[in-house]
Amino acid sequence: MNIFNELSIVIVVAAVLSGLMRLFKQPLVIGYVLTGLFLGPQFLNIIRSTETVSIFSEMGIAILLFIVGIHLSPNEIKDLGKKVFIIGLIQVLSTSLLSYLISNAFNFSLIESLYLGISISFSSTIIVLKLLSDKRDLEKLYGRISIGILLLQDVVASFVLIFSSSFSSGEVELSSFFLLIIKGLILTISISLASVYLLPSLSTFFAKSPEYLFLFSLAWGFGMASVFGWMGFSIEIGALVAGVSLSFSPYGQEIASRLKTLRDFFLLIFFVLLGSRVSFDNFSSFFISFLVFLLFIIIVKPIIITVILELFGYTKKTSFLTGISLAQISEFSFILLILGSRLGHISEEILSLGTLLGFTSIAVSTYFIVNAEKIYPLFAPLLSVFESKNIDRDNIQGKQYEVILFGCNRSGYDFIRIFKYFGRKFLAVDFDPDVIKQMQLRGINCCYGDAEDTEFLEDIDVYKAKIVISTIPDFDTNSFLLKKIRKSNKESIVFLVSYNIDEAIRLYEDGATYIILPHFIGGEFAAKLATEAGFDMKKLINRREDHLKYLRDRKSLGHSHPIWVHH
Repeated sequence: MNIFNELSIVIVVAAVLSGLMRLFKQPLVIGYVLTGLFLGPQFLNIIRSTETVSIFSEMGIAILLFIVGIHLSPNEIKDLGKKVFIIGLIQVLSTSLLSYLISNAFNFSLIESLYLGISISFSSTIIVLKLLSDKRDLEKLYGRISIGILLLQDVVASFVLIFSSSFSSGEVELSSFFLLIIKGLILTISISLASVYLLPSLSTFFAKSPEYLFLFSLAWGFGMASVFGWMGFSIEIGALVAGVSLSFSPYGQEIASRLKTLRDFFLLIFFVLLGSRVSFDNFSSFFISFLVFLLFIIIVKPIIITVILELFGYTKKTSFLTGISLAQISEFSFILLILGSRLGHISEEILSLGTLLGFTSIAVSTYFIVNAEKIYPLFAPLLSVFESKNIDRDNIQGKQYEVILFGCNRSGYDFIRIFKYFGRKFLAVDFDPDVIKQMQLRGINCCYGDAEDTEFLEDIDVYKAKIVISTIPDFDTNSFLLKKIRKSNKESIVFLVSYNIDEAIRLYEDGATYIILPHFIGGEFAAKLATEAGFDMKKLINRREDHLKYLRDRKSLGHSHPIWVHH
């Protein structure tokens, strides 16, 4: 059977199995791995052109890392914030250490324990982004924290790949290692200079032709990968560095978008090849270790993340949702294990173990993420142990507030500007400790709290407020808050935010005074502005200057506009 027929069978079987995964609401990547397992030597043994398939697989990894590099711009890393950086670093180190100790307990070698420990500490950026996007949770606090931790993990994973690729065997001469480091520095500096001084001047030329922009991107990515491989590094590192160098370009996001389809095809081949390399010959010998590691990934790892976040001042719900979102291992983990196998650092048994852990943990965590809101109440009573007591109950108990605002960012910022004159009779509430610190520095009467915490709502006596505003774009939270208020007070004015028409109607039916739908209000305001100004350019320029000043003020506070990711 020739390579064309083999690939045709692979694609057809992958389409069928991935379709089944969609029916069961599982990530397609599980269907890809099962395709490789089904068509590999363990079952039908159809995939025989392993050398050609392996080349396609390497191309998929290169394109993936190239795109990851584009998103790892220095500005993105800088915007992480010190707190998320520290949280992510503690999580990676603590999870790696515990995983390493478990590996040692199963008598794996030192280097195999290191590979497994580090691989288990990473979570899947692709899977988490997809699922949070589907849930429209990317802009929620836990979604933003999850993305920040994932970005930090990607940075750490990049350095681990660089370090691992420096060793072609278990040991290396110190002089050879330093020579490799010098080569790497020279290459990185050269590429950095080209990305800052050469590429921007060529961007306009590239952008004139979308086809040429696509071709140049491939040439730059694969070219740099080959140069790094020729210099003694792995091609994966070359592709990653090439991507980072293009992150400075204004066309970086367009390049990443154009390469996505190509990436998806080659990654299909990568995961199929990975599945074909899974061996059950010695499965009984590592079944217990597989079970222990799986439980560690889906239970202990989320607990570690939850505890760290609670100790840093986040609510138990935010901490829990973040932890459960990261309860799987990453595509970087697969790449690291493949690299370790290629370099002779780990055995095929360890690679099989890592692969099985990967797609099993992804399947389980998908269920967790989709049903996180339903699972949370079961664990809520147990999560209070480590929750930081940021709520100064003595300061808020027994006080009457005429206006209470839940959510200080985005829409909440405009309400703060209006109601600030109420002084102590106005209370702003947020469950992000960093936002509360900002509000306190600006002299705004505020406190840390959760709109779904019944005890907290009683402490601030929300039921007696004349106006209650929630800019939290979560239907369940707003519905809970509204029902609590209306149970005791039918007269108070309640403003809520919604991004969904059906949910807005339901909130109206439950007694909301007014529902703010930001997208519709924006269009309504723009139409009103155009009507009032007419053809008077002076009026529009004045409003433009006011709006520019307003946007700069909000940017200085770290606010950003919601970003909807479409798949």
